[in-house]
Amino acid sequence: MTTMDKGAPRAGGAVRAPQDFAAGLFLMAVAALALWLSSDLPLGTMRAMGPGMLPRAIAVLVGLSGLVLAASAFVSDGEALTRWHLRGPILILGAVAVFALTIRTAGLIVAGPASMIIASFATDEVRWKEAVIFSVAMTAGCILLFKVALKLPIPVIAFM
Repeated sequence: MTTMDKGAPRAGGAVRAPQDFAAGLFLMAVAALALWLSSDLPLGTMRAMGPGMLPRAIAVLVGLSGLVLAASAFVSDGEALTRWHLRGPILILGAVAVFALTIRTAGLIVAGPASMIIASFATDEVRWKEAVIFSVAMTAGCILLFKVALKLPIPVIAFM
């Protein structure tokens, strides 16, 4: 990444990539929240892993990634902070909510494509045909993986 021509012009300062710095801080905050929320789960040992081991390991990795990203903002040039758009986060959270509300009542056959199509509209570059093909293919892959291969009790068609 190079230049100062990306984004809006910025005043001089120690942070050369404000967008990277903000993203790094956000990742560290998410990691801290995950560590706090999983603090009451037993960690276990490497021979007998507890339910808290994976969430904490992922939180540490996310936190370290955020630290590296924030530190790199002092070394290399990057984009300035720009105005946030709420379309993406709202549609992604909406897709998660749709999946949660429909997985038990309609099954994966409906919840999967519905949530993926909603999430695909988080960008203004969405194409209907590609979104539908992707959502159907991913749902078929999820059914094969979770229901057939892993034999998990996930309802595929719940309304029948």
